[in-house]
Amino acid sequence: MKRLRAGLAVATSISLLAVVIPQISASATGPDLSRYTGQKLAWGACPFEAEVPTQCAQLTVPRDWAHPEAGKDLKVSVSRVAATGPKDKYQGIVLTNPGGPGGQGTGLAADLAKLQPSLNAQYDVLGMDPRGTGQQGAKGQAGLGITCQVPTGRLPQGPLDARDRSRASIAAHQQVPKVVAEACQSVAEAPYITTWQTSHDMDLLRQLLGATKLNYVGYSYGTWLGAKYASLFPDNAGRMVLDSSVDFQGRLQADFEDFPRMGQRHAEDVYLPWLNRTLPDVFGSTPQQAAAAIEDGRGKAVKLGIDPDSYDSLLIGNGSTLSWVVAALVLSMVIEGDQAGTQKLAALPAGLRAQADAVSRQRFGVPVANLTTAAVTKANLGQAEPDYEQLPITRFAVACGDQPTKSTRWYKTLSDLQGPKYPLFGWQYGLGEVCGPWSDEPEQTLPELPKAVRDNMLVVQGEFDPQTSYEQAMNGVRKARGVDVLRVDDAAFHGQYGMQGNPCVDGVVNTYLLYGSKSDNSLCPSVPLPGETKVYPVRGPVDRHLGDHRSARAGALTSVDNQLRLELSDRISVLNRPLGQ
Repeated sequence: MKRLRAGLAVATSISLLAVVIPQISASATGPDLSRYTGQKLAWGACPFEAEVPTQCAQLTVPRDWAHPEAGKDLKVSVSRVAATGPKDKYQGIVLTNPGGPGGQGTGLAADLAKLQPSLNAQYDVLGMDPRGTGQQGAKGQAGLGITCQVPTGRLPQGPLDARDRSRASIAAHQQVPKVVAEACQSVAEAPYITTWQTSHDMDLLRQLLGATKLNYVGYSYGTWLGAKYASLFPDNAGRMVLDSSVDFQGRLQADFEDFPRMGQRHAEDVYLPWLNRTLPDVFGSTPQQAAAAIEDGRGKAVKLGIDPDSYDSLLIGNGSTLSWVVAALVLSMVIEGDQAGTQKLAALPAGLRAQADAVSRQRFGVPVANLTTAAVTKANLGQAEPDYEQLPITRFAVACGDQPTKSTRWYKTLSDLQGPKYPLFGWQYGLGEVCGPWSDEPEQTLPELPKAVRDNMLVVQGEFDPQTSYEQAMNGVRKARGVDVLRVDDAAFHGQYGMQGNPCVDGVVNTYLLYGSKSDNSLCPSVPLPGETKVYPVRGPVDRHLGDHRSARAGALTSVDNQLRLELSDRISVLNRPLGQ
């Protein structure tokens, strides 16, 4: 039986030698860095299409900033969208990062510049494909970057079902992260693909562009990267926006470990009620009825050849409108079958039907009216596996190499604890964590955010973000007094600034980036969910902060229908989902 997957169906998550280079510069006693700091960036055409004029270049960086004289240099792709406004209004550079770890970010600069023209008027908007990730838009290995060659013959064959707690099932699940970890750790560059190293690459870019400060907008893992850059280079950190944040003062892996809990809450409190309102003929009128229909569909999915773990994962990490629609289409067809499924999908609300058709054509090759279980199954099962599968190393090297990891036994215990509480993903996650068998110790320690730069930080966090939980973000904020927060009430998606079409969020963030003005405990209402015209309030952790803001829930915002926003939101979400979904 083949498996429903986009790569390997593993749930990834995401010192001892303290080597800190607070400023990248040559000194009388340090190594000569002039061949890096003296290089000239050759700006030219980018290998991807952009909505606005964009230039790209290759940045040469040492393999290891702690020992720049040793090893072969690496190339890092960068992009720039030049400021469009008057020179007397120019404020410098703002670097963007889409998360991951391992997300290529050169295209993000162009997207944000298009969506936020007031930002681009006063800033050069920059993007970076971090070390190891290759070059966005490039063909072949140049686009893939450094990869782990995973031998598929060593992976378990046939379906995996983490609810099966037999010794054989657990061993089969744990074999996947073991094989991936061994493949990735055999890559010579693995110890040098870390947040510490990338932060130094970022500061080199700042120097080469002659900027006094590096301003920053980062999403998801990009919040960790931005906070650690500011921790390592506090004198060079400008205005920093951390959107959909991890606990930047704690453990990066803790965010991945929270996926089962936040995913279960997101499904039960937000997604299933939306399915009730959107497709009541399939999912009933209550979350309990929706959950029962989905559970009934699990057996049908297995008969269709869909891996049980993959079916359960359909409800986890859905951080964008497009992922919501895809999951609804797949679940509907599996639960109802061909004729009944297409008939009931025809009853989608008018505001959602066009989106559903576009998604169905793109993902399954047919409009909703022609969708079949065969089309769904074929599109998700993939083709025959090669002898080796190339997985992007940056995802694993950063998540497991930034900090000391927990053991495979520890993650097995986590699975035992989370499974009964959060059955959608709790059984799976701990058995598939690649950081469990990762044996290499971190090369450097990452400092926490110093008090001197906390006033530079604005954390933007959605209440029901299914990929970086509200609680993880607030953990970081509580441990870094002085960092300001913008909470988005009832927000269900991953990534808020620029991609949700929320004028409140965009206004607060732009006011900070353009004028340096922000205040703690800001709050915005969410935009309506896909295909809906109003927000359906959900009780959650932001409610205690509403106060005088409560009336904002009835705002006149609309759900996203701008294609660029939809696609950008989906790319951010896909980058930051557990690998294999």
